[in-house]
Amino acid sequence: MAALPAAAAKTERLLNLVICLLYTRMPLTKARIRSAVPQYGETASVEAFDRMFERDKDELRDLGIPLVTEAVDPLFDDEPGYRIDRREYALPEIAFAPDELAVLGLASRAWQQASLAGPAAQALRKLEAAGVERDDASLIGIEPRLRTTEPAFDAIKDAVVRRQPVTFTYRTARSGDVRTRHLQPWAMASWHGRWYVTGFDTDRGAPRVFRLSRIEGSVATDGRPGSYDVPADHEPTAMIQTMAVERDPQPAVLRVRVGAGNSLRRRARTIGDVDDHWSLVDVDFTDAETFAEELAGFGPDVVVEQPPDLQEAVIRRLKGAMAEHEGEGR
Repeated sequence: MAALPAAAAKTERLLNLVICLLYTRMPLTKARIRSAVPQYGETASVEAFDRMFERDKDELRDLGIPLVTEAVDPLFDDEPGYRIDRREYALPEIAFAPDELAVLGLASRAWQQASLAGPAAQALRKLEAAGVERDDASLIGIEPRLRTTEPAFDAIKDAVVRRQPVTFTYRTARSGDVRTRHLQPWAMASWHGRWYVTGFDTDRGAPRVFRLSRIEGSVATDGRPGSYDVPADHEPTAMIQTMAVERDPQPAVLRVRVGAGNSLRRRARTIGDVDDHWSLVDVDFTDAETFAEELAGFGPDVVVEQPPDLQEAVIRRLKGAMAEHEGEGR
């Protein structure tokens, strides 16, 4: 497994230390902390661990985390122990107004609690095996995670963290052409509700922006981790705003089954009756691929009459879903 960049490794180590000290109700000695936090166990000597631990303690306190030093055994005060004061660490009771609760309700659809993984979970298992009393309530809220619908999200995120080149198949916005891209990813950002990756396109020899929802199929690594540098002055959101220019709205004509497609009807410019079972709906869209994803979700209740590129995009998605379903059946 590739080594993490220094900043990411330090952040992971500090997070594991916080988890370790929140996990217990009793102060932990340095020896127990070293055995529980994987990164400390990797140090070559006790002296190196002592120096690293002292720096980490200072950093946690600078971040406002209430790290306290106490005697492990009241009868023997020669060996200090460490813990996080949960009363100072926890948030006070908070009251929200109705509009604030509405915003939090929307946010909860995107963010959810993630299980602890990797070295963090390893630290918890080591403490439990050592007989340290567990305090489950203290772990709530440590590691939120943003869920996305783009299949390429995790692979691109990992490549950004590792500074590892990738290659993928990409469908362009204007022509709908599908081409293979080779990218040194710099950063990811959400803009206008969509996720983008910025980076250096090695095929064109220039910086480029790609929308994750237009990546088709899997993302493959295309080089070694840490094989390039991200420009120090890179501002992903500014780059996305400059380069990810949205197309002007264009009209679509849809045949929508009566009683279905209410979200389309609310956005429609005009709605007409075809017969007792179907309506003809005119609605504007800016990106055929994104709109096709929405329309395919209605299944047989929505049929695209115009334009042809939107019609083709919906058919392609329905055929893909059918092929996936038949594969699962076999």
